[in-house]
Amino acid sequence: MTEIETLDRPATRDFTAIAEDFAASCGKHAMARDDDDSFVAENYRRAKEAGLIDAGVPAELGGGGADVRALCDMLRRVAHGCSSTALALSMHTHQVAFPAWRWHHQQATRDKTEPLLKRIAAEKLVLLSSGGGDWIGGSGKAEPVEGGYRITARKMFVSGAPAGDLLMTSAISPEEGGTILHFPCPMAAPEVSVLDTWHTLGMRGTGSHDVMIEGLFVPAEKVAVKRPQGRWHPIFFMLGTIAFPIIYAVYLGVAERARDLAVEIATRRPASRLLRDRAGRMETALCNARLAHAHMVATCELNAPGAKTVGQVMTGRRLVEENAIRTVELAMELAGGAGFYRKAELERLFRDIQAARYHPLQKEIQSEYVGALALGQSIDEIF
Repeated sequence: MTEIETLDRPATRDFTAIAEDFAASCGKHAMARDDDDSFVAENYRRAKEAGLIDAGVPAELGGGGADVRALCDMLRRVAHGCSSTALALSMHTHQVAFPAWRWHHQQATRDKTEPLLKRIAAEKLVLLSSGGGDWIGGSGKAEPVEGGYRITARKMFVSGAPAGDLLMTSAISPEEGGTILHFPCPMAAPEVSVLDTWHTLGMRGTGSHDVMIEGLFVPAEKVAVKRPQGRWHPIFFMLGTIAFPIIYAVYLGVAERARDLAVEIATRRPASRLLRDRAGRMETALCNARLAHAHMVATCELNAPGAKTVGQVMTGRRLVEENAIRTVELAMELAGGAGFYRKAELERLFRDIQAARYHPLQKEIQSEYVGALALGQSIDEIF
């Protein structure tokens, strides 16, 4: 296993051009979706047509063959048009990138990963994630029954829920004092419903509603992973390393869009020392966000998921959060009163960027985690 394996594998499509065209299309309706809290459903249809849904599926299996770096660039560009669309798609995209990474680097798992990846490419399946709401602690009840488990759970923050085909989720079984089971949940099952809960400050079009699972039977053979409750596990070292560069590419894109809008507004005003100062501090914050995100991607490309790489990714995640938020704050200052109007778009970006605060590992936990690593202490229960 070497980093060259990923870096030298070209995508089969020009995702730069595709993402820019897609972003322009999404941008036409972003304000309307924000105004009425409605899901960006039409953009999912366009994403399927454009090849974004299967972008991360290996080319050998019929997909776009995009690696994590290309997927990040794709979503960063999409965020220039519609933050909500980009963030919702990032949750699907990292759920594709994860089995794709395993398919490339853990060939012993191909009997498990290949069928799903082929289906995504052929059927344009949309995957959902409950990872941010569950994370390592897990949630929901898995009752052991003959042949499998009966699942009862309420999953929060399921971005893209109205468009999803499979929810990649988990629940807690009482086995061995608490065992977390990971399994795919078919969204079309009669035991599964989407609750209308997503009415928020920002990222209003993501459709990140709660999903209710009431008595769904999951056959034992459909359980992909069993792990101890409340402790880091190798599967999360992989997921943490792969997923977060993809998710935080969206927030970098939001910050870039805010910067461009603010500069456009400011250049219509008379030159002044105050404008230059604000613009300079904004540019510096954005540069910091870009450098931090590049660090996340480079760490992922080491192809060596573990406690230390998660620490590096999560440090980058925190720095992207802080500097992307600061970039948008400074963009508001640079634009002045003109940026306060909703038609200027900056106020929506100001609200959308706040969501960067809420993904794992939040800053206090990130500090404790990397502090434990520095001191040679256990991180097993720091999440």
